[in-house]
Amino acid sequence: MSISIAIVEDEKNYNNALKKVINYQDDMKVVAQFFDGNDALKNLSDISPDVVMMDIQLPDMLGIEIIEKLKKEMPKTQFIMCTSFEDDEKIFNSLKAGAMGYLIKGESMDKILSSIRDVYNGGAPMSFSIARKVLTHFERKLPDIKDLDELTEREKEILELLSQGLLYKEIADQKFISIDTVKKHVGNIYRKLHVSNKVEAINKFNHFKN
Repeated sequence: MSISIAIVEDEKNYNNALKKVINYQDDMKVVAQFFDGNDALKNLSDISPDVVMMDIQLPDMLGIEIIEKLKKEMPKTQFIMCTSFEDDEKIFNSLKAGAMGYLIKGESMDKILSSIRDVYNGGAPMSFSIARKVLTHFERKLPDIKDLDELTEREKEILELLSQGLLYKEIADQKFISIDTVKKHVGNIYRKLHVSNKVEAINKFNHFKN
């Protein structure tokens, strides 16, 4: 059974070139081509292809928006971004929206074809430069998680109460300790989390608690 593919790409030459190469394969077939976002948004869910090759910057909307709106209606369809954008925000917004692959235009057709097969079989294909960005992003997050682990149980309890909006005096009363002791714990929390104020400490705490 062949893999059914829809192409959402406003650059007509690139759209048609993709279609031609894909249709030349024995195991895949282009079932729809769209050149703008609205047309794709209206018709994709009726077609429900196995894979959608999605451009990000369409003339009337972002491809990310299309995925966000259609992902629930098309749970079995896999989306691969195929775009010239390499900035972090677009990459992570695409992945958060539900894209399972991210390719940079200019990849060889062999790479594109292998990525379609890969995503169809449960993989998450990415251009090397994108995969490196994703890994770097998570490497940057690891020290923050370690910071949180360095807090004592009492410090975590106080940070939790701070995040609920309690004042130092209220925390002191609730924990049966002096305000000076609360202040000392808060100073240790700031130092261990590498932050300089309560808002930063609470933001960091909430980020890794979720």
